[in-house]
Amino acid sequence: MTVHQPSPFPGTSAQVAFDRRELQDILGLYGRMVAAGEWRDYGISCLRDSAVFSVFRRTAENPLYRIEKHPRLRLRQGMYAVVGMDGQILKRGHELKSVLRVLERKLIRAVD
Repeated sequence: MTVHQPSPFPGTSAQVAFDRRELQDILGLYGRMVAAGEWRDYGISCLRDSAVFSVFRRTAENPLYRIEKHPRLRLRQGMYAVVGMDGQILKRGHELKSVLRVLERKLIRAVD
């Protein structure tokens, strides 16, 4: 979990961000999905209480999926969640890799 230290500048607050290991896992999945032609763009938001990695099929659309990190939920349901386009939580948990498995299943296709 990465929570930046409070800013030395008055009026600004700390932000939550993905650390290097988390980004490596997320971007690894993103690269495989881009190679499969499923995803084309992404955006990262670092907010005061959460960090969000949004995945898009096209740039001008709403995100297909959001991978969210909420550190305040780490002792309850788990701080990682995958949220679908309609706002439904597809998977939530304490480990990022196990939460991302719900999206990796989309890569598995039957070969005719």
